[in-house]
Amino acid sequence: MNESLAVYFEALERLRRRKGSKINNDAVAVEAGRKKGSIKKSRPQHATLIAAIDAANEETRRPQNEVSNRLQQAKDDKEELRRLLDAAYTRELSLAREVMELRRELKKLRGGNVIPIREPRPDSGF
Repeated sequence: MNESLAVYFEALERLRRRKGSKINNDAVAVEAGRKKGSIKKSRPQHATLIAAIDAANEETRRPQNEVSNRLQQAKDDKEELRRLLDAAYTRELSLAREVMELRRELKKLRGGNVIPIREPRPDSGF
């Protein structure tokens, strides 16, 4: 490996150690003290360097992808729970309405000319 490639690889290692730094061809070139664009795919001697840069870039992306995947999963779970809660509220409201209608009907039946055979029990709520 020639000296210029060694400078690039040292720059790549420095960038790997830094948290949150982007790792791409231009960032490695600038870190090595060279101009942007000095690392080119058309140069065969840069093939191993570019492969190492791509691998380092994937390593730094992986945790971000995991975090974004977990965040998306949490949002999906929240939306599903919201949908289930809305369905439960709808059922609750429907059952409450039905109970009210049945109580009105029972009151109407008891309040007319019909005399109950038995007295209602005190614990029945009617």
